[in-house]
Amino acid sequence: MSRPSPSPLSWFLLVVLGLTWGGSFLSIAKALTGFEPLTIAAGRIVIAAAILTATAFATGVGLPSRRTAHGRRVWLHCIGMGVLSNALPFALLPWGQERVSSGFAGITMAVVPLLVLPLAHFFVPGERMSLRKAVGFVVGFVGVVLLVGGPGGEAGGGGDGLARLACVAASCSYALGVIVTRLTPRCPTLSFGAASLLVATLVSVPLALWFEAWPAAPPWPAVAGLLYLGIFPTALATIALVYVVNAAGPTFMSLVNYQVPVWAVILGMVVLGETLPPQFLLALGLILAGLAVSQLPVGRRRPS
Repeated sequence: MSRPSPSPLSWFLLVVLGLTWGGSFLSIAKALTGFEPLTIAAGRIVIAAAILTATAFATGVGLPSRRTAHGRRVWLHCIGMGVLSNALPFALLPWGQERVSSGFAGITMAVVPLLVLPLAHFFVPGERMSLRKAVGFVVGFVGVVLLVGGPGGEAGGGGDGLARLACVAASCSYALGVIVTRLTPRCPTLSFGAASLLVATLVSVPLALWFEAWPAAPPWPAVAGLLYLGIFPTALATIALVYVVNAAGPTFMSLVNYQVPVWAVILGMVVLGETLPPQFLLALGLILAGLAVSQLPVGRRRPS
């Protein structure tokens, strides 16, 4: 049975999710005015973990069981998800954004679905790298090379090479997290997300307390940025994502990959006055073009 066409609510939430995730890079830039990178990562994770865990128990799904073999397998994937999709990239992105623009960091997120293609070929049964996907990956990879090797410096928003690599490394971590999620045994998404964030809390909070000092009086824009990161792109977006995937399917949800970098660039330019060199915008175009080619539907041959 085919899934019904996406409803107006699904389309609305898709746009909201793109704007919410795209706005996270602007919020990181604001949070960096008062907090250090590891503290930002720990803060947004703690806020989101509290919201999602409370929601999971309030809706009756709770956390994955630790008493059954199935539940323990889910928890192993929660550990991978908590590290690869939360603790590690949430620390790498603000560290990189100390030196690169929010628009540049947002562009690197377009790399995530591109990197999933070769990873899925090797680790996810049935996800083979077809010629069409290979061509899309090559086109997008040219964009990644242009992005990392493009002009640096404050004027171009590209910072130094190490900071750019940190943002791309965050994308690689997210891509690995996608593979972990695809291989996870069946489990309520809300339960899985809450458990993963609790694992990320156990990783990120000790690191932040050990390496960084909590600021005595952070400015209110920094506090607002941190609260936004925890509440919207990390917690509430997960709840909205669950609804959209259940209502319209994962293929429809994948359309958000085209929005996030675009919103990040627009918000960086409008709110922060950032400017990006043409090379970065060309890189974004190549990455999105490669992604589009890789996701083109394969037409079915009509019976003669």
